[in-house]
Amino acid sequence: MTDWKEIASYAVILIIVLIAAQHLNVVVSGSMEPAFYRGDIVLVEKADFFGIHEFDVKDIQKGDVVVYDAKWFNQPVIHRVIDIVSINGTTMYMIKGDNNKSPDPYYVSPDQIQSKVVTIGDNLVVIPKIGYLSLWLRGL
Repeated sequence: MTDWKEIASYAVILIIVLIAAQHLNVVVSGSMEPAFYRGDIVLVEKADFFGIHEFDVKDIQKGDVVVYDAKWFNQPVIHRVIDIVSINGTTMYMIKGDNNKSPDPYYVSPDQIQSKVVTIGDNLVVIPKIGYLSLWLRGL
């Protein structure tokens, strides 16, 4: 017979894995090279993780790398904030992939920003190449 401590330990492990999975994003394109590459995984903090605000979008600065809901693409985009402007009293972000010639086609509003890539010092937290399996499974 399975003991309740064993069941509880499995439940704790499952919760930890699910929380960790929500804080990892697989990079699907080369638009941010050389900061990170297709198939890399980036560690993110969430603007709203089940009601917990791990960072305040108002604190986003030029140079931060964010994950946002793009109006021009059907998946979240991971790009760098290159400018912050006020348009009709609303803070808006100009965002661009490091490897792209032009900024993304539309300004990004604060409510579009889902996550921010974690940095340690000035270094983005990147786990190289292990996201390829996820890309292959999703057909990307």
